[in-house]
Amino acid sequence: MSSPVTPAAAPAAEPHAPDRTAGRERRYDIDLLRVLCTAAVVLVHASAEFIDAGHDTTGVLGDTAGRFAVPVFFALAGWAALSGAPVGDERRLLTRLGRILRPMAVWTALYLLCAYLTGGPGAGTAEEAGQALFGSVEAAFHLWYLYAYVPLLLLLGVVVLVVRQRTLPTRALALLVAFALAPALAGDVREITGWSPPDWGWSVPLSTVVYAVAGAALLAAPRLGPRALWAAGAAVAFTGLAVYQLTVHHPAAYGGVAVAAVTFAVLGTVAGIRVPERMRPLVARLSDASFGTYLVHLMWVRLLVGPVAGRLPDGPWAPAALAVTAVAAAALSFAVSVLWGRPGWRKWLG
Repeated sequence: MSSPVTPAAAPAAEPHAPDRTAGRERRYDIDLLRVLCTAAVVLVHASAEFIDAGHDTTGVLGDTAGRFAVPVFFALAGWAALSGAPVGDERRLLTRLGRILRPMAVWTALYLLCAYLTGGPGAGTAEEAGQALFGSVEAAFHLWYLYAYVPLLLLLGVVVLVVRQRTLPTRALALLVAFALAPALAGDVREITGWSPPDWGWSVPLSTVVYAVAGAALLAAPRLGPRALWAAGAAVAFTGLAVYQLTVHHPAAYGGVAVAAVTFAVLGTVAGIRVPERMRPLVARLSDASFGTYLVHLMWVRLLVGPVAGRLPDGPWAPAALAVTAVAAAALSFAVSVLWGRPGWRKWLG
């Protein structure tokens, strides 16, 4: 994916910007949200390494700080599909899906290969590769998001084409029906043949659709109230989520009240924010590299964060260690994604 920074360039479709529409002004607040959410995802997975190493409080608090990222990504997806960059025909919708699925397949194969070579999680490559056709696999567990994002994008795209364009997107609609019927079909196959296929992961929970639609409405609406009030609400929501995760349940469900409160507070705080002119080229470039960053970051988390967390003795330095290693993993992930965007590899690597 290229990295245009001109104001006339249309904003990218979240999270990987498959196409741009001439004449639309680029929204740098959307770019900023995308960069923040990508960094937050790195923090969440870095925090998981600290939890696995026994630094529970530090890990849970780090997870709390980044737990808004996935729901906000779904909100950005809804805004792009319904308002920011809606598809104009079925070909564009299928092309958009291809620009997600192609890097997804490449990185699934790369993570499976790394697991096979290192004996890491998901080392049973043949079985895991088969499971990857049905749902997320351990070697690339962070890709579960795309198993929900792809059918969500397909659903919203079909709705846009039917309602706005008044067309019948036969291929996209058939694919959507196949996604919807696959779980029941898998159950029938199990009953008839005795073979138990892997769990079907290509599905969209209702909470995800709500994040997409409500988020699109919030991001497309005029400014709703003072930004300071939204920021204060975000601080309260983060505090509430931290208490919930420390005392009730961790990880908090993305469809839960606590996460929803944080999500919409973050959206209200950042939506419409003015990014300084001098920062716009950098924010746009990082935004365009966010999908690749998301795809590659787990490697850096495992290489950098895991070993540090595992060797760190108990003590007050765990939060600082998490902050330093998470920033390093995020910075390296963004850097390599920006670099492979230059020779045009983004088509395959995100």
